[in-house]
Amino acid sequence: MAARRRITAKVATSRGVFMISVAAELAEMHPQTLRMYEARGLIEPQRSPKGTRLYSQDDVDRLRRIQEMTTELGLNLAGVEHVLRLEDELRRMRARMDRLERELREEIRTTHKQYRRDVVLYRQPQPPAPRS
Repeated sequence: MAARRRITAKVATSRGVFMISVAAELAEMHPQTLRMYEARGLIEPQRSPKGTRLYSQDDVDRLRRIQEMTTELGLNLAGVEHVLRLEDELRRMRARMDRLERELREEIRTTHKQYRRDVVLYRQPQPPAPRS
């Protein structure tokens, strides 16, 4: 009997690759729950050219996060929407802050380079030697 070759492929976590039945199984939910979450705007699966929902690994992770908030934290879907909106806003703000910090560091680096060229060493003049 021939040995089976294992084939692995790297796929971006944001790429829609799972059909609804697979995504539901991965997230341990009923497919109808995924449809309801989509209708509420909690999840936005990609669509194939023929309109089939395609879920990414990021979508599955988000579904698990939603399930965690509803089952373990006791939030209702309105609370989940609010938390997800705040988490998305926090992520955007962190990205903006990181970008601004990089720009500021570059500005400081440029300014410090100018200081090195413009700084002239100042020596206080020596008082004249006393005459005897």
